[in-house]
Amino acid sequence: QVQLLESGGGLVQPGGSLRLSCAASGTIFGINAMGWYRQAPGKQRELVATITSAGRTNYADSVKGRFTISSDNAKNTVLLQMNSLKPEDTAVYYCNVLAGLANRDYWGQGTQVTVSS
Repeated sequence: QVQLLESGGGLVQPGGSLRLSCAASGTIFGINAMGWYRQAPGKQRELVATITSAGRTNYADSVKGRFTISSDNAKNTVLLQMNSLKPEDTAVYYCNVLAGLANRDYWGQGTQVTVSS
């Protein structure tokens, strides 16, 4: 049974910072990529940032220069450092893992990030 455990969400003022963490447990063979997605109320889930097992990163235009994704392949963890947060970053953030030859999807339960004064 694969589980993705997210932590680090919360309430922060505009301009503040948060760091999200996601740890994958259980038996996962061949992680190809890890990433973060988010879903705001009334909107579709969207990509925030991804990182491949080779360290290649991809960011949504809206977070470039403010968010940084990193991973520890040995520990099956992925971090998202979020700086200069804006109210429009408010959403539930979900951790995602793609693994195996079939690029099977695994999702975390989500962690709430609220940016408000």
